[in-house]
Amino acid sequence: MRRLALILAATAAASAAQAAQYEFTPAPQTDLNRIYRVDRFSGEVTACQYGLREGSIGVTLCYGAGEGAGVQAGGDYSLVASHHQREGGIFRVNQRSGEISVCYVFDERVVCTPPAKAAPIQQSQTTPADAAANIASAQGAASRKN
Repeated sequence: MRRLALILAATAAASAAQAAQYEFTPAPQTDLNRIYRVDRFSGEVTACQYGLREGSIGVTLCYGAGEGAGVQAGGDYSLVASHHQREGGIFRVNQRSGEISVCYVFDERVVCTPPAKAAPIQQSQTTPADAAANIASAQGAASRKN
């Protein structure tokens, strides 16, 4: 009986893990009823939205993965929406590597920009006082030209 309980618990845990394979996030655009889906492990992004069809209650329009939106290097991917009310795209984030892509629907497919991440900040040898002097000098030169 104990063995059966362990098998059932393991099966339930595997089912829960599989259920969490996808993450869904709506597009931030307030007049667009589109939702994006990312496979948390492969990074593949797709999208669906509601569409009108005459003589029916409507139809679900789905867009498959196009350029850059297909399977990526293994990772822990999630989706992040911007706060721009007119933005139809979404950010795909690899939580392991820190890389970010911008994904959106283009020509009936979801496309994503190549993954990128910010380079480490280099310690500048310029002091704030030097920077202020450089700005003042540039402004002075511009005003003398006019």
